[in-house]
Amino acid sequence: MPKRIVIGMTGATGQIYGIRALQLLQETEYEVHLILSNAGKINVTQEADYEVSEVTDLADVVHDVKNIGAETASGSFQTEGMLIAPCSMKTLSNIAHGSSGDLITRSADVALKERRPLVLMPREKPFNRIHLKNMLEVTDAGAIVFPPFPSFYQGPMNLDDMITRTTARALSQLSVRIEVDEWEGLDSTNETQ
Repeated sequence: MPKRIVIGMTGATGQIYGIRALQLLQETEYEVHLILSNAGKINVTQEADYEVSEVTDLADVVHDVKNIGAETASGSFQTEGMLIAPCSMKTLSNIAHGSSGDLITRSADVALKERRPLVLMPREKPFNRIHLKNMLEVTDAGAIVFPPFPSFYQGPMNLDDMITRTTARALSQLSVRIEVDEWEGLDSTNETQ
């Protein structure tokens, strides 16, 4: 049986994170199942300068977001987990409250009930109290909230480096190993006393 990863892409800004996850997974042995929301399709063309077909071509299997009977809607369909990148606050709220109205939220609910990793990359700023409470709810249910905040300590050369590193770190929460430079610590001669 192949090792499978489910990728959900909602309509939030940050479509490049979902696209980069798909690109990185192409270099692995994982079978990738993509669920792209209708709002996600709009934002792919609006902000990421990709055609929807270019994004769907990066996945092994593409599921219609309205098809609640797709394989990923059942716990008997074995996966290594799910990444939702980007994750809208609407989707986060639905997951937090067990509202499975489409295939993305149903697949996320399946990941939680089967105790499989569920990684959410929420895109919003600033967070209001409702957002934060929903993040606590999904965390308490077993999900990993992974906002795509870039890191600077390894001296990224450009935005593309930052997107790749952040996405690779998110995928590592699903035990997907992507080659990126690891932090080697500070040289002890540079540490302050």
